[in-house]
Amino acid sequence: MKKTLLIIITTLTIGALHSQENTYNKWSIELDAGALKTFNLASPGHFSPVPEFVAGNFGVRYSLNTKFGIKADFGYQDINNDDNSIEFETKYYRGSIQGVINLGNIMGFRTTAFKNIGLLFHGGGGLSSFDYNTLGNTGDELAVNFILGLTPQLKLSKRVSFQVDLSYLRHLGQNFNWDGAQNVSGFGSMLTATAGFAINLGKNENHADWTIEDGASSKQLEELSTKIANIEADMIDTDQDGVADYLDREPNTTSGVTVNTKGVTIDNNRNGIPDEFETALDRKYANDTPTATTAPEVSYDEAIKKLLGEGYVNVYFNTASATPSIYSLDAINYLIEYMKEHPEAKAELIGFADQRGSDSFNSSLSARRAKKVYDILIESGIAAERLSHTGNGETASGTSKESLQLRRKVTFKLK
Repeated sequence: MKKTLLIIITTLTIGALHSQENTYNKWSIELDAGALKTFNLASPGHFSPVPEFVAGNFGVRYSLNTKFGIKADFGYQDINNDDNSIEFETKYYRGSIQGVINLGNIMGFRTTAFKNIGLLFHGGGGLSSFDYNTLGNTGDELAVNFILGLTPQLKLSKRVSFQVDLSYLRHLGQNFNWDGAQNVSGFGSMLTATAGFAINLGKNENHADWTIEDGASSKQLEELSTKIANIEADMIDTDQDGVADYLDREPNTTSGVTVNTKGVTIDNNRNGIPDEFETALDRKYANDTPTATTAPEVSYDEAIKKLLGEGYVNVYFNTASATPSIYSLDAINYLIEYMKEHPEAKAELIGFADQRGSDSFNSSLSARRAKKVYDILIESGIAAERLSHTGNGETASGTSKESLQLRRKVTFKLK
């Protein structure tokens, strides 16, 4: 019987060492020791210490999933007489196959402050061997055992857990009392309390005991939170043109300009000037029938020159930055197109900063902003002798975000 139990345990252990699982480890080995207390079946004059500290268990457990598993375990108890008893010794060997329920995962410990605390319930049955030695008489017998138990766990690391086990055993077919001196008059039962360690086997990061399989895991919840945060960020409409940033192909459109469904400024004639600007210019400057009582007609070129040279079209910057905002590249493009169409034109680029920062910093920053626009114009084919640049320091304004933005700019002065 003892050899058979050892063969079963050894086979399961070898299988555990060779098992692999793609998502979490399923195998573990358990080793613990502690005390026992027998009940019933004591012959007259035979007494055992309470409790007896000679009890040990070794088991191999396989998790079917994160909530259920099976285990094979082997137990040994040495039952002796106390000082007031007739001398006896019973060596007890047990082998059992049990089902295991992971109450910690079922009760949701993994998603609470008790995520490193576990609780297993186990129950099953097997065979027990009794080796009696009382008053020089020896004998042995086999009986069927039934076992139920609870195992609280404490996760120490990814591989090792500390556990305490409380198990109750009852036997069917036990013919002698625990001391082996007389035939039985009932069912023999035993309570064991042991403590030890469970060692997880496998190549994966976590064991089934500490993993959520059904429902959202911590990692999945984190990924979901990230996705929600990204959606919220995408729904922001930075340039307030009515098109969310994640759909907006021109996320920094000039404020107030009409855009299409993709957030791009409407420019049907593709001249680099929003149609809305041109319509406004037409209404303001175009006059097909001038009279003596109306202002003289202003040409289209003069209107563009007025917009560029009188501060209607500027290049804007973010705080402490000398790189133009993306939407301001349109303003630079207006100047490029105008100077290409008017080879005689010259332009002075004047940089500004808002009032935040020291005077020396703002002076340097405004100059760098003007120089940056100058470099872009040179790279775009405008001759250097037609351009000049200077920093004009800070320009006082209000303290609102919008007011400060209007001061961080480069303006054009056409000659």
